[in-house]
Amino acid sequence: MASKPKLHYFKGRGRMESIRWLLAAAGVEFEEDFIKTKEDLEKLKTDGSLLFQQVPMVEIDGMKMVQTRAILNYIAAKYKLCGKDLKENALMDMYIESIMDLGEMVMYLPFKPADTKEKELALIIERANTRYFPVFEKTLKDHGQDYLVGNRFSRADVQLLEVILMVEELKPDVLSKFPLLKTYKGRISNVPTIKKFLLPGSARKQQLSEKELAEAIKIFH
Repeated sequence: MASKPKLHYFKGRGRMESIRWLLAAAGVEFEEDFIKTKEDLEKLKTDGSLLFQQVPMVEIDGMKMVQTRAILNYIAAKYKLCGKDLKENALMDMYIESIMDLGEMVMYLPFKPADTKEKELALIIERANTRYFPVFEKTLKDHGQDYLVGNRFSRADVQLLEVILMVEELKPDVLSKFPLLKTYKGRISNVPTIKKFLLPGSARKQQLSEKELAEAIKIFH
C-alpha cells in the first residue's frame, strides 16, 4: 500500500495551504511534519531534502517535491483535477495564476508594516472587486455551467473557493455584487470532499495569531 503524502511546512497556511486544499479535494489523506524551529528547517536543508533550500516540500510517490506550482500541477494531474485537453488546461492556468496573484496579496498582508496595512487591505478589496471577481462572474454567466472549466470539478474550482474564503475573512460581504459567484461558492463548498475539509478539526489552517506570526518569522528570517 502506498504511503500517504507527507507535507513539510510550518503550522500555518502560507504556500502549503493550496496544496492541502487540493489533496483534500482529491480525497487524499496526508500527514504533516511541522517545522517548528529554525533548526528544523536547517536540518531539511542540510540533509538534502530541499532541492532549492526552501519549503513547502511534499514527499509523494518516492519524490521530495518542492516549488508550489510544480506540486499543485502534479497533484492535479495524478488525481484528474486538470483539464481534458490542452485548451482547457491553458484556460485553467490563466484562471489559477490570477487566483494565486490575489491569494498572495492576502497571504502577505499580515507581514506588512502596521502603517501600511490599511492601504494594502484596501488594495486587495479593490483588486478583488474590479480585476478578479468580475472575470469569474462573467465566466459563470457566459457558459451557464456549474464549474469554472469544462463543466466538471477541477483544481480551478478548488483554488477559486480557497481565495474567495480568504478575501471574505477580510471583507465578509465581498461577494455582494457577484450573485453567480456567491451561488458558485455554496455549490463548491458542498462538494463532499470540500465540505469535509471545511469542517472544524480538519487539516485546513486558520489565520495566524500574532504569536504564531512571530514564531513563523523566527523560523524563516
